[in-house]
Amino acid sequence: MVIFSSHKRQHIFESLTEQKLDLLVIGGGITGAGITLDAATRGLRTGTIEMNDFAAGTSSRSTKLVHGGLRYLKQFEIKMIAEVGKERAIVYENGPHVTTPEWMMLPFHKGGNFGPLTTNFGLRVYDFLAGVKKGERREMFRPEEALKQEPLIKKDGLKGAGYYVEYKTDDARLTIEVLKKAVQHGAHVINYSKAIDFIYDNDKKITGVIVEDQLTGRKLTINAKKVINAGGPWVDELREVDGSKKGKTLHITKGSHLVFSQKQFPLQQAIYFDAPDGRMIFAIPRNEKTYVGTTDTTYEGDIGHPTLTKEDRTYLLHAINYMFPSLEMTASDVESSWAGLRPLISEEGKKPGEISRKDEIFISDSGLISMAGGKLTGYRKMAEQAVNTVVGQLKNEENIMYTESETKTLPISGGEVGGSKGFAAFKKRKVAEAVGIGVNESTADLLVQRYGSNIDVLFSIYKNKQQEATDANMEQTVFAELVYCLEYELVSKPTDFFIRRTGALYFDIDWVRAHKDGVINYMSSVFNWTYEHKQSCVDELEQLLHEAVTPDL
Repeated sequence: MVIFSSHKRQHIFESLTEQKLDLLVIGGGITGAGITLDAATRGLRTGTIEMNDFAAGTSSRSTKLVHGGLRYLKQFEIKMIAEVGKERAIVYENGPHVTTPEWMMLPFHKGGNFGPLTTNFGLRVYDFLAGVKKGERREMFRPEEALKQEPLIKKDGLKGAGYYVEYKTDDARLTIEVLKKAVQHGAHVINYSKAIDFIYDNDKKITGVIVEDQLTGRKLTINAKKVINAGGPWVDELREVDGSKKGKTLHITKGSHLVFSQKQFPLQQAIYFDAPDGRMIFAIPRNEKTYVGTTDTTYEGDIGHPTLTKEDRTYLLHAINYMFPSLEMTASDVESSWAGLRPLISEEGKKPGEISRKDEIFISDSGLISMAGGKLTGYRKMAEQAVNTVVGQLKNEENIMYTESETKTLPISGGEVGGSKGFAAFKKRKVAEAVGIGVNESTADLLVQRYGSNIDVLFSIYKNKQQEATDANMEQTVFAELVYCLEYELVSKPTDFFIRRTGALYFDIDWVRAHKDGVINYMSSVFNWTYEHKQSCVDELEQLLHEAVTPDL
C-alpha cells in the first residue's frame, strides 16, 4: 500500500520497525532520495529517514540547475563533464515537469575568463563530452547579437558571447518526486526522524539505527542489513557517531543567492558571467523573478541553518552592477534570498571554487556506507553506484541476486507524461482543463508545471472540497495544494509547504505573507496542535521570512 501522508505517520513508523530492512537510508535530500528509488525498484526492502523535512538542506538551496558543469573544463574534469552532461538529459526526460531546458548566454569581455576562441573551443568540447543533442548545441554571437539577446549586459569591452543550453530545475520538488516514486515501489519513507545512534552485533557490525521522532520525541529502533549514510553536510557527524571519521573529510562551503522582481531586474535571457574577482555567476529569469548566485566561501557555522550575510549580499550586488551597470541595484531591491551548503570532499591546498564536486563512497569497519560529495545533476548515477555496493555485499553474504538499476528510463512521480516531447501537449491540455473548472490560466500553468501527471489529483481536490476551502477561509487553489501536500507529500510543518513543496518563500514571498495565516490555522485544526506548537510554527515561519530579506549582520 502506497503511503506518503502526513495523517499516516504512525503507520509509516510501524512499517519501518516491524521488519528487518535490507537497506536503511539516512538522509532525505536528493542523494538519499535517489538511493531509495534505485534500491526499491530492485526489490530491496528499503526505508529512509530524514531528520528535518525532505530536501531541507542542500537539496532545496542549490542554484537550481541540472547543469553539465561547463566550468569544470577549466579544471580538466573531463570524466565529470561527460558523465553529468549525459545525466542531465536523463533527469530531464524522467521528470520534464520539474526540469526544463534553459538557453544560457556566456558573454565575454576584454580581460575576462573567456574569449571568443576559448569559448568557442570550450563549448564545442562541452557539446561533444556531454552528448548534447543537435538542437541544443552551442552558437556564437557577435557583440551586437549578444546585446540584442540581452540588452542589460555591460557594453564596454564586450567581444561577443557563447550560447548554449543548461537545464533549470526545482531542486526540492525533484527530490520529493523521486521519493514519491520510491514509495510507489514499496519504500517506507519518513521525515523529522533523526538517527541518534547505531546498533551493532557482537562483531561490531551495524545492524540498525535508533531513531528519534523530532515531532514527538519518541525513540524507535529500525533494524537493517545495510545502512547508507547520505546525510549531505551531516555525513561526517554520522561518521563520528560510528567512530569512523578518519581519512578524507568534508569541506563545507556556502553559496548564497538573491531574488529580485522582474520589474526591478527585467532579465530576459539567462546569463553566466564573470564577477569582478573572476568567479562565475548565474543570473536566471524564473517566472516573474530574476535570481542571481552563487557565492562560494568556506563555511564553519551552524550547518542546519545557513543564512545570507551582509557580505554575501554586497558581493552579489557588486557582481550584478558590474555586469548589468544600468540597473544600479541596491539592497532595497532584494525581494528574497537563500543560502545553501555544499558538502565537498576536502582537498588540501585548494580554494573552495577549485575543489572537485566528485562523489566518493566510504565504507567503515562497522559496515556503514557513507556517500559524500557529488552534484545534483549526478544524483541518479551516484545512487546506482551506492546500491551496486549494497547488492554486491548482499550477494556475497547471503547469495541473493538483485536486478540491475532501472532508473535510467524510469519516470519519477509526476513525470508520466510521455517524456519531454509529450509534456508540452500534456501541459496545454491540462491548463485548458483547469481553466474549464475555474482556475486562473497563469495559476493553472504554474500548477501543471509543478505537479506534472499528478495534477488530476489536485484538480479533484479543487472540485470536491470547495466548501471546505470556504470554511477554512482560503483560496481554492491554495487549499487544494495544501490538502494535496498533506495527503500525498508528507507535509508536517507550514515551512515544508511554503519552502520545499511550493518554493514560494524564495520566489513569491508576498504569496507566503498573504496565505500563511490560513495555512497555519488549517494545519493546526487538522492536527489538533496545542497553542504552544502552533505558536512555534508561526515563529519559525516569521523568522525565515525575516531572514529572507534581512541578512545576518
